Amino acid sequence: MNIEEPSKLNTNPEDTPETILRLFVYGTLKRGYWNHQRFCAQARSIEAAVVWGRLYHLHAGFPALEVPEGLILARGTADPLADARKQQGIGKPRFGRPTGDWDLIHGELVTFTDPQRDLPPIDRLEGFRPDGHSMYQRVMVAVLSGRTSITAWTYRMPRIDTGSRLGSGVWHRPC
Repeated sequence: MNIEEPSKLNTNPEDTPETILRLFVYGTLKRGYWNHQRFCAQARSIEAAVVWGRLYHLHAGFPALEVPEGLILARGTADPLADARKQQGIGKPRFGRPTGDWDLIHGELVTFTDPQRDLPPIDRLEGFRPDGHSMYQRVMVAVLSGRTSITAWTYRMPRIDTGSRLGSGVWHRPC
């Protein structure tokens, strides 16, 4: 499977594996959307990518992603560096179609090189609290960028009660 363009994974020799953190974004953090410049301006690279899941447009005007439980490789913590190390330690994940009614969700793979600076503001934006009730949970999943399967963190909503499922797997700016 290949999406749009070859992967341009970060290969800067100054960046150590401990400082690389990849995040799959599918909504307001994508290029051209209202939260991108504020939260992703420091990104080392941004590429087209896909994950398996179900994408919804919520009545509140933003998207939510449902991820199959069996595809979650890890759950986010309050320690961005530990989460970056955990991501590096997983290795190359299998990117296979899960059993059930799941779609390819199209978004962007955003690579950060300073997780302690870049991740906490995004966690706050998404309402993620690792030790408490959260609007979104940050989880690690397999992401396909180009022909390369790698791990990335993403924000999933554990329970979606309202909204319209987007079978296209693409969330667009509301009119």
